[in-house]
Amino acid sequence: MKQAKIANRLSALLLALVLSLSLSVPAFAAEETLDRAKAPAAAQELTGATVTAWAVWREGEIVESGSTGGEQDLFGVGSVSKIYTTVAVMQLAEAGKLDLDQPVVKYLPNFKMADPRYKDITVRMLLNHSSGLMGSSMGSGLLFDDASSTATDQLLDRLATQRLKAAPGAYSVYCNDGFTLAELVVEAVSDISFQDYLHANILDPAGLEKTYFPDELVDGKEKTRLVPIYQGQDARPLPMDCLGVVGAGGIYATAEDLAAFGGALTDETLLKNASLDAMAAPEYARGLWPEEGPDGLAYGLGWDNVEWFPFSQSKITALVKGGDTQYYHSGLVVLPEHKMAAAVISSGGVSTYNEMAASQLLIAELEKKNVTVDETPLKLPQAEPASMPKELTALSGYYGSLYVYKIDVTEDGKLNLHYLNMPGVPDTTFTYYSDGSFRDEENVSALRLVEEENGQTYFYQWAFSDYPGLGGMPVSNYSAMRLPENKISQELQEHWDTIMSEVTVVPMNERYSSQVYAALGASFAMEAALGDEVELAPGYAGVMKIVDETHAQYVPQIPGSAGRDGNDVKAWRDEKGVLWMSQSNGTVTMDIQAVPQLSAGKNQSVACTIQPNGYARWYKIGDSTAGKTINIQIPENAGFWLYDSKGQVVASNVLGDAPAAELPEGGLIVFAGDPGARFELTFQ
Repeated sequence: MKQAKIANRLSALLLALVLSLSLSVPAFAAEETLDRAKAPAAAQELTGATVTAWAVWREGEIVESGSTGGEQDLFGVGSVSKIYTTVAVMQLAEAGKLDLDQPVVKYLPNFKMADPRYKDITVRMLLNHSSGLMGSSMGSGLLFDDASSTATDQLLDRLATQRLKAAPGAYSVYCNDGFTLAELVVEAVSDISFQDYLHANILDPAGLEKTYFPDELVDGKEKTRLVPIYQGQDARPLPMDCLGVVGAGGIYATAEDLAAFGGALTDETLLKNASLDAMAAPEYARGLWPEEGPDGLAYGLGWDNVEWFPFSQSKITALVKGGDTQYYHSGLVVLPEHKMAAAVISSGGVSTYNEMAASQLLIAELEKKNVTVDETPLKLPQAEPASMPKELTALSGYYGSLYVYKIDVTEDGKLNLHYLNMPGVPDTTFTYYSDGSFRDEENVSALRLVEEENGQTYFYQWAFSDYPGLGGMPVSNYSAMRLPENKISQELQEHWDTIMSEVTVVPMNERYSSQVYAALGASFAMEAALGDEVELAPGYAGVMKIVDETHAQYVPQIPGSAGRDGNDVKAWRDEKGVLWMSQSNGTVTMDIQAVPQLSAGKNQSVACTIQPNGYARWYKIGDSTAGKTINIQIPENAGFWLYDSKGQVVASNVLGDAPAAELPEGGLIVFAGDPGARFELTFQ
């Protein structure tokens, strides 16, 4: 199981990801007439979602709803939960109990970081994603059938050891931790639990009777209403999808309740008009942001976009929030001036497509009022191939974000784009045009290399794609930043090359119910596909600047989404020579080579105890135990995960399997639980 760069991939498994559009966005032929009523089905077909539900709210009532599934109607709304958190903060501001522009430390005195600039983070910056926080300290936060709040409870301790990746207020980039902090602010200021506050001040006043929190479903009768979720192509439903960061993404609702919540933000049901207007203001414009547009992101307070296409072309305000857990995907679109809202939620899928489907439902509703929305596809401005200024060749170099690029600008006006960490993606060549852009062969997407006021150079991309049944989506953003030169010795570079290309790691401090364990198989498969062909930029490990033999620091400072969820990394060897890696978000991993062989013991029975540090116990299945049947006596608050030689899950009590299984040759087994948890193992 020799894999590359799993250390970097593991942190990604902890995130509720949003769709990241790039120049590789597939283009479809524009449709002259859309069947708007079928937009949710179109989103489902494009993404392979298993169940999709939708609802349209208009002037106080649900006027349309439907589902492609069975009787279940509850979904996790993911990051749409951030809007509930934002409303709670705005209510407290209206009541004079907090000030958006006061420092967070005023309300959370225990909030500290290893960077003195943290004292400048205001409450507003939590809501508009400009705090400068690294992003997502969500270890043990994505769980199965477990309402644990560990990720929220540990946030302040995790932040205490972190630095900021940017000065507070410098730019807005998607940040989950900011909303978990906002959740803690609500509790501190209101002096009641976040859940109780939302029930009393949001759910009850808005009449939202089908909106729930994790602990209300895990052990409650309403759990049977949850729409099933699945892992890949496996037909067996997974246990309940639980997020331990409720303020950032842990709320559940029906499509009707989510649409009604959006409707409550079109009048003064929950907030005064001044607060609603403040949420809809272009907060993204307070910091670094590309001058051109529109884009899929344009942050307000809580909202992902306050200038959503195509409504913006007709000067109609459309407020949008998407949410993606590992398994549920939601889109909420609100038209305040027309007293309308629509929600589309799915099991499987992508939130952005659901947002586009909700938009089509609302456009259909506007047509009933004889209001027309201009859906004209956007096109690049007229320009012709031209001679390129030779000084642009100086912008050649390595650029980084979610991906690492090598960009070569040649004197003949060509820009070659090469993916270092995606060897299967072919190089793309762009040609210089008279408007200063570089364009692809079809003249439908363009990029610029922009030197910004902060001294950094950015890879700006522009594209527009039409999606069958959903309409168009513009892309206009900074997708990467030039990585500053970092000269290091060849010996140090080779040291990190070895770590990044040859070391496979396993998670050590994830809760037993963590979805990370279920997702490891997909991570292993991805790394196997990449193989050892992944390249590194000189002086870097991914997009982390190599500092010394044990430390590498995250570098990109990119607004929008491409610069989200950075981490500094520490790699060291213990007294036994075992390689460990830790990320600044709290994730701890260990070299798989140090995993011991599982022994059946002299009497075909052994015990495995979780040590005081709480780290998981991993074992390789060798010749002495392969083929045997293991029976496991599992203590409370604990679990096991058994993998085959390809890293695919064979059995786990967390997934509902019996605590007995045949041990596959070349596989792995992990035991996780509270410190002191003792597993009794017998072999047949």
